Amino acid sequence: MASEQPLQRKIIHVDMDAFYAAIEQRDDPALRGRPVVVGGSPDGRGVVATCSYEARRFGIHSAMPAARAIRLCPDAVFLRPRFTVYRAVSRQIQALFRDYTDLVEPLSLDEAYLDVTCSSRFQGSAIRIARDIKARIRAETGLTASAGVSYNKFFAKQASDLEKPDGLTLIRPEQGAGFIASLPVGRIHGVGRATERRMHDLGIRTGADLRRWSLAELQQTFGRRAGYYYGLARGVDERPVRGERIRKSIGAEQTYPADLRDRTAMCQALVPLAEKVATALDARELQGHTLTLKVKFSDFRQITRARSRALPWRNAVDMLPVAEALLGQTEAGERPVRLLGLSVSSLQPREERVAEQMTLAYSGDR
Repeated sequence: MASEQPLQRKIIHVDMDAFYAAIEQRDDPALRGRPVVVGGSPDGRGVVATCSYEARRFGIHSAMPAARAIRLCPDAVFLRPRFTVYRAVSRQIQALFRDYTDLVEPLSLDEAYLDVTCSSRFQGSAIRIARDIKARIRAETGLTASAGVSYNKFFAKQASDLEKPDGLTLIRPEQGAGFIASLPVGRIHGVGRATERRMHDLGIRTGADLRRWSLAELQQTFGRRAGYYYGLARGVDERPVRGERIRKSIGAEQTYPADLRDRTAMCQALVPLAEKVATALDARELQGHTLTLKVKFSDFRQITRARSRALPWRNAVDMLPVAEALLGQTEAGERPVRLLGLSVSSLQPREERVAEQMTLAYSGDR
């Protein structure tokens, strides 16, 4: 008897369009069609968290200093983030995803991978599932999303970026190797600026260039990442969609287009990072006892500073003063900084979640 062939994987990447700004425009019709920037104040040292597509036409992007954003677009509307609202909408969308599959891997409030390989919805058609998800998101939240459909995570995410906003793109298995051949290596998942620069020095600028290298040559140059690069250059990405990941930490980091040189600007840049970490903890009903600051200087030297305490870290208000104190224990400000990161580790379920589980357990004994 012939052995059964493994199922061809069907992966969807859903990415909300300008999520925070779109919610603000939805909730205030007067903002529709106008350039909207969500983030810090342009009068201080604030940074852009996200912006509407109308604002992006002026060259505004996330992590840009708000003061520069207002110079690019003086008519932009600047709004402080409403994370409570964003989290609520995110939960609504995540619940919608689980109507199609249990294999949902959220990456942030506004994007997630779905593995629908074994889904029976729409006779197993991933493109029809993605189309239905987009339609339901619009109907139930008033927002648009872009979706990418492919046979692995890498191409699904690439596909979701191709026709934004409100796009839907399919990359088939037979298209994978050709797609990556012309792709700049800087757009390959896991290739940061330092690795990109190193690849460029070696004459590797596209996926086609990467494909010319043997596995042994890549191993000698890139170590443990060699197998991943080798496979991806040939259209292979075997990373699974992890529906229930066991996390050791939850973090967020940002590489800045221009090095940060002022300590005040660095402290302001910590605000959206702390909010992202707090949001991720909240979404997973977790808390942690160790807060870690990551700093990468302009010369790519990287250091971390951490503080542990008995009272768990749960929200940005608690994290920020300590994060700023940890920053003060580094050379940041004396030396330019290209990346900042915050993470919380030593994770555990929140007290209210434990209490709820215990209540359910005792109820079951009656």
